[in-house]
Amino acid sequence: MLNRVQYSDQLTFFQKLRSFDFILLSCILTIGVISCFSMYSTDGGELLYHSKSHTIRFIIFFTMMICLSFFSIRFWHSIGYLFYIVVLISLVWASMYGISSSGSQRWINLYFINLQPSELMKIGIIIFFAKYYHRSQIEDLNKFINVLIPLTVLIVPIMLVVTQPDLGTSILIALTGLSVIWLAGLNIKYFVYSLLTFLISMPFIISLLKPYQKLRILTFFDPDRDPLGAGYQIIQSKIAVGSGGLTGKGFLKGTQSYLEFLPEKHTDFIFTLYSEEHGFVGSVILLLLYAVIIFRVTKIGSDSRSFFAKLFCYGFAIAIFIYISVNMCMVLGLLPIVGSPLPIMSYGGSSMLATMIGFSIVMSAKIYQKQHIS
Repeated sequence: MLNRVQYSDQLTFFQKLRSFDFILLSCILTIGVISCFSMYSTDGGELLYHSKSHTIRFIIFFTMMICLSFFSIRFWHSIGYLFYIVVLISLVWASMYGISSSGSQRWINLYFINLQPSELMKIGIIIFFAKYYHRSQIEDLNKFINVLIPLTVLIVPIMLVVTQPDLGTSILIALTGLSVIWLAGLNIKYFVYSLLTFLISMPFIISLLKPYQKLRILTFFDPDRDPLGAGYQIIQSKIAVGSGGLTGKGFLKGTQSYLEFLPEKHTDFIFTLYSEEHGFVGSVILLLLYAVIIFRVTKIGSDSRSFFAKLFCYGFAIAIFIYISVNMCMVLGLLPIVGSPLPIMSYGGSSMLATMIGFSIVMSAKIYQKQHIS
């Protein structure tokens, strides 16, 4: 009898197409459409630069995601280390020769897009660890060398991102990487040791922060200390979210955003604009869409035969949860402003590219869920 592993390798095009998770695709597409309308709103109800480029990018990257989904999960496993190395080299290049903007040097000009390698590293670190731990035995995980290698792989890109400087993205990469290491089965004592080391070195870390980063932390504890300066963003953000009420002010009727009281409304603060226009009900609907996405990604991981696919899906699901939580807590004043985009919703080609690559690997795991990786 032909076993199911061989069958998954010999699927026809239409069989692969029917294997797609259409619930997951529908949620991604729905959030994408919402983001395009929200971007249209940031341009004041006109089809200008942000709304045009965001819509075009979403169409291109969503199509790319579907096409990349047809690559087998073995393919993604085979390029796991290469993906990480290429992104790491790109990070070095960006730090040395990249485009500077607002005091940060973190972009590479590829003509059709200003690529931010640090966004791709969010996926690179997951796929690297998924491959690294694929063949590892539980009893070998806690050996010194098997702890040192993953930590080195994680720390190197974090340090490169910090020097750009981009503290927010470096924190997200660290949280994502540590989550995958924890999922792989590393003893909890190492996380306790790491936390203690972090707390002890806190004064040294604070001394390395840029003045504007220290100001953001101080403003988080007391936004009213500088309401027209450092605290302006978070104060206006909370006013906008609160003014949305239960059902919102209506599409294109948000006063805080439409009258330009809200800075960076097309990037990190896109949820603020959306919440003001669509209120509590709209916000809950958006959160439910994200919750379904996280559930479906986790479900695909649990149904996958290979540990690589399982670990990548679980890691990507946790990463999405972290990005959403950090962004929404940030705009609500529950965390300091660290520059964390909201997946799919926020303006930014690199962020959307990285997210769609992640979804394509997840969808590949769904199509080839019975495929074994030796």
